Amino acid sequence: MMPTIESRIQLVSGYTMPLLGFGVYQNYTTRTSVLEAFRAGFRHVDSAQAYRNETAVGEAVRDSGIDRGELFITTKCISKNHGYESTLKGIDESLAKFGFEYIDLFLIHDPYSGTQRRLATYRALQDARSAGKIRSIGVSNYGIKHLEEIADAKYDMPVVNQIELHPFCQQRPIVDYCREHSIVIQAYCPIMRGKMDHPTIQTIAQNHSRDAAQVLLRWSLQKGFVPLPKSATPERIRSNTQLYDFELGSEEMEQLDGLDRGKDGSISWNPVDAP
Repeated sequence: MMPTIESRIQLVSGYTMPLLGFGVYQNYTTRTSVLEAFRAGFRHVDSAQAYRNETAVGEAVRDSGIDRGELFITTKCISKNHGYESTLKGIDESLAKFGFEYIDLFLIHDPYSGTQRRLATYRALQDARSAGKIRSIGVSNYGIKHLEEIADAKYDMPVVNQIELHPFCQQRPIVDYCREHSIVIQAYCPIMRGKMDHPTIQTIAQNHSRDAAQVLLRWSLQKGFVPLPKSATPERIRSNTQLYDFELGSEEMEQLDGLDRGKDGSISWNPVDAP
């Protein structure tokens, strides 16, 4: 069955997450953009403490009139705030900024804080989940080593790992590990920050009378990832949801798969190799 914008994926935590998310990194009109995204059909918003726009996301949620239970809102804590007490404090601050009673998904934003602080942060997230403040726990930019550290500590595995993912940077070993451990993979930079002029991408787009961004998002969905496109342009926000009335053929998928440059294909910080 073809997915639709309403399609959701089951998380190990028992909750479901919409298969397409709206990213708000470096968005300076967040409230307006999120309201536009809701009008376009998005029900999943990806924020972070470091983006400084949780308040604006919360305002958009209230102003939208959409039932909170229909929406899936993510935030993250960056490494400088890692640690047990600081993470608990940060969760309460995020809840206050959003104006929410719970956060759907809380991610450790990056692995730069070292084993001890990563695990202390994770423990805080587990305790906040027990307290009903967080529904699901995940990580971002985690390599296999960071994920195994959680398993070794005998903690519940994260339900999500959000990593940079697009045809040039496919992070296959991490993706394979996540699949083996029922960790859903979210893709950030799915439209490569607009650098989509590669002839293979352009040709496939022309074949489907689509724009390149739609082809890249469709590739991500067909790979089983949860892409998080970001835009502040209303037309672009809408076109990024128009992914459900065409499909890439197996040959086209193979051509895009063939563009992988490994680490060299990364266009963001991609800190999956942090010690």
